[in-house]
Amino acid sequence: MEMVKLAVMGKEEKKEGKEKIILGIDPGTNVMGYGVILTEGKKYSLLQYGVIHLKKYETHELKLKKIFERITGLIEEFLPDAVALEAPFYGENVQSMLKLGRAQGVAMAAALAREIPITEYSPKKVKQSVTGNGNASKEQVAEMLKTLLKIQEIPKLLDATDALAVAVCHHFHEGRLQTRGRSEGWKAFLEENPDRIKP
Repeated sequence: MEMVKLAVMGKEEKKEGKEKIILGIDPGTNVMGYGVILTEGKKYSLLQYGVIHLKKYETHELKLKKIFERITGLIEEFLPDAVALEAPFYGENVQSMLKLGRAQGVAMAAALAREIPITEYSPKKVKQSVTGNGNASKEQVAEMLKTLLKIQEIPKLLDATDALAVAVCHHFHEGRLQTRGRSEGWKAFLEENPDRIKP
């Protein structure tokens, strides 16, 4: 499991105030991305992101077992308050869609087993929330996250940044529900960083 770890909260360490931890997941059958962010009010910061390599496992059943184990491990390490997943993109290959749906379902089951609320977002919704453009490329999403979360270097596998995007999308979505008129994505970033706006 490749990862970039920036901070880890101990299992016994209690989250204070309105702090929340969100685990974002980009389901996949060969590579599954994950991203963990810490939020407090409008503020948010990166805790960890990475990918789970699944291609090396020979059977689909073994891949599903590994997904459950790895997601359970992340949940035990970070104790997230919410899990957000990207909904499968519907394509013409029915078998691929079935396998992807199973992968997503197993990840959801890992969260549900710990009674963690889960939310699903369409790929277009995630891109819209993060970049302001529902048709943005993976590279554009990664570049925006680099700015939003102060990532030093974009990873080679963009499944990791896709997962972070889902977590950030969930944070923006929650904020919009809690605060009327709250903007999403790049608008939220500008609101929180007025010094970056050039006259």
